Amino acid sequence: MSGNRPGWFGIARHRRLLLRLVLALVLAGGAGWVLSHRHTFNVQAVVTWVAGLGAWGPVGFILLYTAGTVLFFSGALLSLAGGALFGPVWGTVFNLSGAVAGSTLAFLIARTLGGDWIAQRMGGRLKRMIDGVEAEGWRFVALTRLVPLVPFNLLNYALGLTRIPLASYVLASAVCMLPGAIAFTWLGYAGRSAATGDASALRYGLFGLGALAAIAFLPRLVRRFRARAAE
Repeated sequence: MSGNRPGWFGIARHRRLLLRLVLALVLAGGAGWVLSHRHTFNVQAVVTWVAGLGAWGPVGFILLYTAGTVLFFSGALLSLAGGALFGPVWGTVFNLSGAVAGSTLAFLIARTLGGDWIAQRMGGRLKRMIDGVEAEGWRFVALTRLVPLVPFNLLNYALGLTRIPLASYVLASAVCMLPGAIAFTWLGYAGRSAATGDASALRYGLFGLGALAAIAFLPRLVRRFRARAAE
């Protein structure tokens, strides 16, 4: 039996490599299709498609948001559509659910495809950078979610190449993506209200813009807080 082990291990290793290759090809093909057809997608197209699902609309929207996040589709556009479709409260819930599900799936795909490769080959500056990210852990995830220095879809995959625990990643992402989800949802709701002649649309729009402005000023507040804590 022991003499057959290397053969079985070799077969298992080839199967894992094959599965990774298939996953990478599916991901690349899907992302390429989305990018090549991005001119056909807009808020109204998403709203029309989801509305056509009837009672299954929320489920279809969350699945669409999840897939869109994995395939580098615009999260802002989807969030605006969520606000237009479901209103400020349920729109926020469904937007955040789709964003968290999609970012988690992208994180796991990156860890499956590239985690081992990065661990074996990283060195020098790259190693120091990744070590620094891993040392901060959930705090780094929280900061990059609140302060979008790196594009959202790309960040999901980049963080998957680190050894940040999955639970910390998911929890920090869910909490710190909430302000942005609220802001874009309200803007989407305001757009729909304005289109139907609702006089309160201006108030909804100002609320969303105010939330986005607060997020924009957050980096300065974080730096001040950390400086005071260090003193």
